[in-house]
Amino acid sequence: MDKRKLTIGHLYPDLLNLYGDRGNIQCLKKRCQWREIEAEVICYEIDDPIDFSKLDLVLLGGGSDREQMLVRDKLQEIREDFREYVESGGVVIAICGGYQLLGNYYDTEDGRIEGLGIIDLETERGKDYRLIDNIVLESELSSMPVVGFENHGGRTNIKNNRPFGKVIYGSGNDGKSGYEGVIYKNVIGTYLHGPLLPKNPEICDYLIKKALERKYGETIELKKLDDREEKEANEYIYQRFKGKVSKPQNQEQLV
Repeated sequence: MDKRKLTIGHLYPDLLNLYGDRGNIQCLKKRCQWREIEAEVICYEIDDPIDFSKLDLVLLGGGSDREQMLVRDKLQEIREDFREYVESGGVVIAICGGYQLLGNYYDTEDGRIEGLGIIDLETERGKDYRLIDNIVLESELSSMPVVGFENHGGRTNIKNNRPFGKVIYGSGNDGKSGYEGVIYKNVIGTYLHGPLLPKNPEICDYLIKKALERKYGETIELKKLDDREEKEANEYIYQRFKGKVSKPQNQEQLV
């Protein structure tokens, strides 16, 4: 059998790379390579054309409101191609600002950022403070708790979509619903930085598996990896925060 290969598209890493989101790419590459799956990464800068038909997995990272405004117009140009990719089962991991941009809009202090409308969700600007803290979730996509770090002023309403996880500790989408992120087809949108995937290897493997199955049209069973260190780190974070009441560590006023 020919060697498996995945092509990963990293959209605008020069602008959307908060809190080590680039580390998600490194994790995807290493977990593929450890399984002898070839992983090619294509980084797209703001003026580069994007051919989604060549991509098996897409990362849209997090950025500040200003950086989101900069990429908004470019994303609108590729909106229909991106939508077609998602609707045909394309695999996407969208972090924080990237997550917000997949929705209908994000209302900021400087005005409304029109989203791609690929997922029916909306983000409003919080009226008081940013949601900044560690975060722990239960997710249907992982047998382990999902852990990370959140820092966002937006409050996201995912409407009738499936959440990425139920909040055990932290604030999540809006600080009150008890849920975080969104799952839509083969898309995960989430506020979790840190980066997300090295801390949560089962989520990384979920994305790899979905991308391979879409590309090769068959059920894929991934080779098991030695994740003892990752599991120990995950368990430490879970035990540290489970049962605690979340209070944003830095209630930065939104002025």
